[in-house]
Amino acid sequence: MKKTGEKYKDAVFLVVSERGCPVYSVGEELKVQDFCLSVTSYKPGCLHLGQKIADILTIKDNITGVSPVSGSTSQFDCGGCEGLIHFEYKKEKDFATLQMKMLKTAEDRRQRHLVEKHFGELRKLDVLRPLNDHSLVDLTLLLEFQTIPHNKRVVKKGAPGNYLYIILKGKVAVIKDDRSKAVEIKAGEIFGEMSLLSGEPVSNSIHTVEDTLVAMLSLKKFREVLRSYHKLQFFLLKMLVDRAQTVALRSGNISSGMTGKLAEIKVETLFQIINSNRKTGAVHLSLKEGKAVLFFKEGEVIYARFQKHRQEDAVYALLNEKKGNFSYTRGIPKELEKSAPIGAFSALMLEGKRRIDKTLS
Repeated sequence: MKKTGEKYKDAVFLVVSERGCPVYSVGEELKVQDFCLSVTSYKPGCLHLGQKIADILTIKDNITGVSPVSGSTSQFDCGGCEGLIHFEYKKEKDFATLQMKMLKTAEDRRQRHLVEKHFGELRKLDVLRPLNDHSLVDLTLLLEFQTIPHNKRVVKKGAPGNYLYIILKGKVAVIKDDRSKAVEIKAGEIFGEMSLLSGEPVSNSIHTVEDTLVAMLSLKKFREVLRSYHKLQFFLLKMLVDRAQTVALRSGNISSGMTGKLAEIKVETLFQIINSNRKTGAVHLSLKEGKAVLFFKEGEVIYARFQKHRQEDAVYALLNEKKGNFSYTRGIPKELEKSAPIGAFSALMLEGKRRIDKTLS
């Protein structure tokens, strides 16, 4: 009499699509051999998936490869938790030669080394904090790591943008045409995202200020993320758009729909950008002490509210805020269209700073 376990076959499956799966990504193999399901060594096994594959392998007709009726490859879904993956039967056994198996083993070892060496460094970065551990492992394996010596050019002005750079250690500087430093970019920050998003050439040369360790995501891998890694897709696009907005604000530009953190731009600077661009719109601030709103007409403040404060007093109180979030939207309510400024903008800023200095002294 045959043992129950003998009805299970050896087989190899391939993940072909993924929607919100917290563990697996497109392209990963699921291998069944000698009654055991094995997945990538740095990923945990999922009981939902294990049960599904066990059910599939108990029915012979489930994995005949190509359907004689439709001509398409047999495809299955895990039907497990809140996420979903689709996987296809690839082959009955792993028929790789000894050489191929050795290469696969070496690649697995390289990937484990990458995760062990760099995962902790990446986990500490604020810019990557929203990623869960499984997604961060996937991103780690897509990155290239390089230490660039002091005073070396990393990217050249006018060159095509081929990489997104994440600084793990050290710092770099944006170099102007006259060879002076425009701004320094330090550990935990990114650069190269503008040309990666737009496809435009690099706008400034960037040199290392000291020995600098960077993690690089190539344009090819970035497109791979957009095509296959749904867990990373939204995160990377949001990160790059947020970064692009920050750069735009620092350069004195603002557009409707922009959001940001006051830790990255001072309230006074934000108001001055709106004033210098003669914008008409609303700034909403979400602060620890409560919410605030200001309406600007052609760059002048026509209404302000923050806690019990109104108009000028609200502006003065807000100038001292350093933590919170803001959003800017174009347009003002109809009832405010004929409102006059509550005061000359420059006078409001000067009086606000005078009051802050008086409080500190």
